[in-house]
Amino acid sequence: MARYRPPLPAIATGLRAAWRDGYGLDDLRRDSLAGLTVGTVAVPLSMALAIATGVPPQHGLYTAIVAGVLIALTGGSRFNVSGPTAAFVVILFPIVQQYGLGGLLIASMMAGMILVALGITGMGRLIQYVPYPVVLGFTAGIAVVIAVLQLPDFLGLQVELGEHFVDNLGQIAISLPTVKPIELGVGLFALGVMLLWPRLGLPLPAPLVGLVAGALAAYGANLWLAGSGAEVETIASRFTWEAQGETGGGIPPIAPSFIAPWRLPGADGEPLALDFALIRALLGPAFAIALLGAIESLLCAVVSDGLTRTRHDPNAELIGQGLGNIVAPLFGGITATAAIARTATNIRSGARSPISAVVHALVVLLAVVALADLLGRVPMAALAALLFIVAWNMSEARHVLHTLRSAPPGDVAILATCFTLTVLFDMVLAVGVGMGLAAALFIRRMALLTETRRVDDALPARLGALPDAIALYDVNGPLFFGAAEKALTSLHGVDPQVRVVILDMHDVPSMDGTAIVALKSLIGEMHREGVSLVLVGLPTRILVKLRRAGIRRTAGRLTWCQELVHARSVALRWLDRTA
Repeated sequence: MARYRPPLPAIATGLRAAWRDGYGLDDLRRDSLAGLTVGTVAVPLSMALAIATGVPPQHGLYTAIVAGVLIALTGGSRFNVSGPTAAFVVILFPIVQQYGLGGLLIASMMAGMILVALGITGMGRLIQYVPYPVVLGFTAGIAVVIAVLQLPDFLGLQVELGEHFVDNLGQIAISLPTVKPIELGVGLFALGVMLLWPRLGLPLPAPLVGLVAGALAAYGANLWLAGSGAEVETIASRFTWEAQGETGGGIPPIAPSFIAPWRLPGADGEPLALDFALIRALLGPAFAIALLGAIESLLCAVVSDGLTRTRHDPNAELIGQGLGNIVAPLFGGITATAAIARTATNIRSGARSPISAVVHALVVLLAVVALADLLGRVPMAALAALLFIVAWNMSEARHVLHTLRSAPPGDVAILATCFTLTVLFDMVLAVGVGMGLAAALFIRRMALLTETRRVDDALPARLGALPDAIALYDVNGPLFFGAAEKALTSLHGVDPQVRVVILDMHDVPSMDGTAIVALKSLIGEMHREGVSLVLVGLPTRILVKLRRAGIRRTAGRLTWCQELVHARSVALRWLDRTA
């Protein structure tokens, strides 16, 4: 007989689902328009997020192009749009500081392999077990870190930031006397345009309009300040590139091409040595990237399902995200995941299938090839203003305040802890501690719900009266390590005249190893005191556990049955034999 092998998770389920529902020219037109809209939003965001991560802006654009296409075609959501996201900044920035661009790309590939493994093993459903206060806490913390990292560019400060939040705050405070009013003015102007533009109700995306306005303001300011040394810093003045024998400033006007990440320089400018020591050092960051990528992409898929009344395949989505993060670094792309804001824009713009995300990537590619010179004119202060807005939207400040006011104290403590740890240390520690606190809180709540009480005064009518030598106890709730001792402690001191105890366990849905050990201890103590025990209503799966643990029926001492009436007759028969 052939052994059964569970089927592997499918890939490209989002694309296939759209195809099954029927896909025509009208759907293609809608996808093209949606992709054009999202692409115009993705261009400035991709540049800004790459710079916030600590790498040149073209790497964010390459991420949107390569990962955007591959994840859309192989993932499990019809509407997710993937690329660089703000949530990754707090993880990727320290990696760049320690290992350079090459180390970041290798860590992204390792994270992609982890995501593929999670999808193949069916771990996509685990996102539902991450509590809301944990997600809200670390996202708000990430937003604060992102906003602080933008202050130097927004204010025109001459300062080098490091890995630690508190140290960065100190460096920024020390460098405040170096504020450049012209940089601040351009940043405030761009920020004002981005905030006020949506009120006009015009179809152009506010980030695009704000950056164009900022670029025009910077161009005018630089004409006025030419040769003074106080010019507004732009992408072209900060970043240089060298490719295919050519050099220039800003963004190279060429499509992404194959590169070997392990041949790129590390943080010290020297080529990386791809060895076991480097892989071991990047393993922790890779797991952090994979964890956040899984959370972000699956949360985004849930949001898109709610907006479109569709259903995504979480395991296929993880596989698609993994494939995107494996391949994108080979073309200069950094870590990618699904972006909620771009996905929501995609849906509101009329998207019908993953083809819209492919079109979005083609729009970004066209911008790189045809508009690189114009993109280089965008001022750094305007990009910082854009990321201020991204950080504010990401923080979900209203939800945080509502949770702080209305949630139970335990959930408030979890949120505050995750927020604080994310800001002061890192997101991985915050999520780990937050999950631990949430688990402890859940255990405590479940333990409070589990109880054992004697019900001799309120016996069911069908059971009839019981003699004083028979005691009936009702056990309610799951018996696990947090509740077993509490629930069974009251049975250790039964009345001296009681010779048979009936435990009504119809309302016990589960028992873990700790509860079984506690039950064995109770059985042994009752046996020494000459008290017999009848267990009632346990499901078969729990009875199997008891047998495996060595708990078996003993004539006159221990048995189990399914009905209280049967248990009463057994108890009376045992009582008659001992009389």
